[in-house]
Amino acid sequence: MSGQFEQRRLARPSYQLEVLDRFCGEEQLARRAEARVAWRELLAARRRHEELSVDAERAGARLAELRALVEDTKGMEPDGQELLRAERERLLHVAELAEAAATAAAALTPDDGDGAAGLVAIAERAVAPLERLAPELRRAGDELRDVELRLRETASDLHSFLASLEAEPGRLDELEAALDRFADAKRRFNCQTYEELLARAADARAELEALDGGADPAAAAEAMVKAAEARVQALGEELRAERNAAAPAFADAVAAELRDIGMGEGEFVCEVGERDAGATGADEALFLVRPNAGLPFAPVAETASGGELSRIALAIAAVAGGETLIFDEIDAGIGGETANAVGRSLKRLAERAQVITITHLPQIAALADRHFRVEKVPGDPTHTRIEQLGDDERKGELERMLGGQEFLASVR
Repeated sequence: MSGQFEQRRLARPSYQLEVLDRFCGEEQLARRAEARVAWRELLAARRRHEELSVDAERAGARLAELRALVEDTKGMEPDGQELLRAERERLLHVAELAEAAATAAAALTPDDGDGAAGLVAIAERAVAPLERLAPELRRAGDELRDVELRLRETASDLHSFLASLEAEPGRLDELEAALDRFADAKRRFNCQTYEELLARAADARAELEALDGGADPAAAAEAMVKAAEARVQALGEELRAERNAAAPAFADAVAAELRDIGMGEGEFVCEVGERDAGATGADEALFLVRPNAGLPFAPVAETASGGELSRIALAIAAVAGGETLIFDEIDAGIGGETANAVGRSLKRLAERAQVITITHLPQIAALADRHFRVEKVPGDPTHTRIEQLGDDERKGELERMLGGQEFLASVR
């Protein structure tokens, strides 16, 4: 998504770094997520080490927390949460499942009358005596016998399914209690995900085993800090290598897009610099632009006007965007021939991605494949209506955006 808010975000180095990583690809984004987890683990390891180094009281509290974490996660399996959620979802819809299975079973083998299986049996009995007189009927008879058997087996499976739905009336309460236990444990031990909770529990068990083996708690905590620091550094180096390799290609691609949408020579540079380590590594990205010849390169936030920011945001979305691109008033601050150039760029983008644009400029709207009018409808409550326009309606709407018939007549 790219709108006026994203254009303001474009001035922030952290957002520029995120854009560069998106350009690098899925592996880089996965690396970023891994680095974020590693950074959290490092901060936690440092806190543990500090607590153990300060006094014995904190060490005792830390030990109690470790034991509580191990105790509260006992019996939790890696895929336990997903399995329980799936079972709960099924039980929450037990009425619909039962109705569907019962209806299907009754259609196949009803208690009264002939269902699908019975009708097939009637057809088979009509054909069977004549198979020796007309051998070509034998295939039909065999298929009818096979269909009847499969229909009766299916009906039996449906009845078994119905019986299983009624087998454990208190199961839903058990599932809710188990899921509440997972949620409470994540909250108590400050874990964002179930996987993080299990990882923390595994670390706690390893630490307790080391303590039971006579290891020094402070020394063990220091070793964990060093291991976490090494992990953060390794991931940071991988992130930096990928960023340095991708930055020139990213800048060239953005520059080409800027030239196509009428922004001077489209001179654009992406610099990767160092900063203190953090959740996204130890790098920062800086986007520099030279919108007019003869001027020095300067940061986007300091040199680009509102209209130029709109076009830079469009160029970056074209280069680092995904399969669906949504532009909310990307035309802010532009008009005239620049609007035409932006419209042509959006149409080119639409050849490789789904592009949705909210615009007030007819130069841009005229190039779209499909048009939808969005309008506010007064009432109680006031609501919004959206409708697709036909060819005639589209023409009328574009004329309205241009100023209406009276204005167009004056221009002509």
